[in-house]
Amino acid sequence: MAQAVAESVERGEQLRRDGIVIRTYDLWKTYVMGDQEIHAVSGVDVQIKRGEYVAIMGPSGSGKSTLMNLIGCLDTPTKGEYYINGRLVSSMNDDELARIRNQEIGFVFQTFNLLPRATALHNVELPLIYSGIPAEVRLEKAKMALRHVDLDQRMYHKPNELSGGQRQRVAIARALVNDPSILLADEPTGNLDSATGNEIMALFESLHQQGNTIVLVTHEHDIAVHAHRVVHVRDGKVEKDEKIK
Repeated sequence: MAQAVAESVERGEQLRRDGIVIRTYDLWKTYVMGDQEIHAVSGVDVQIKRGEYVAIMGPSGSGKSTLMNLIGCLDTPTKGEYYINGRLVSSMNDDELARIRNQEIGFVFQTFNLLPRATALHNVELPLIYSGIPAEVRLEKAKMALRHVDLDQRMYHKPNELSGGQRQRVAIARALVNDPSILLADEPTGNLDSATGNEIMALFESLHQQGNTIVLVTHEHDIAVHAHRVVHVRDGKVEKDEKIK
């Protein structure tokens, strides 16, 4: 047991030195349904370096959403290892995973997931409240994050006073406010028209140019090509991993 722990610590340190933010080894997620086993993720090995812009792409039922949940520490694997920033998260309990999600991962969802009665500023502040950041610091960081996505003029507006694109910008600001290691975006343009979707993808490109590590989950080829590398998932496995830019 002690040797296994020492080996995982050593492996984590090596990953950190190599600038690898995400590393999975033989990752599995299996669901038991009656007397049947469903392998949603089957032995996935993925490596993502700091500063990369990667799309995880696959059709409905391919396992990409399950893989996203594992990468985002929203779920735990049945088997295999997952390191984020050199820390072995696949063996963590729920409380530890919640801390990792708050510190290391900024989430952007298709449905924005904003509090309807809160202002844009308060929505962006939320992760900092959970982190125990003092109010004065919190306010300044939230304002800076909104400026970062060109929404400083709308920070006191509520979601129903904003367009779809503006709501997604608020969600992106909220995802960035804790300076996460990874920006994890799940179908971020799914609820937007094509013109607004293009604006949001241009914003992601800008964030990538500023050094952010972005993992984009999508079933749409038109969205995936905005990334610089595409991991194609099918039947729970990595079918192809290609650099496109």
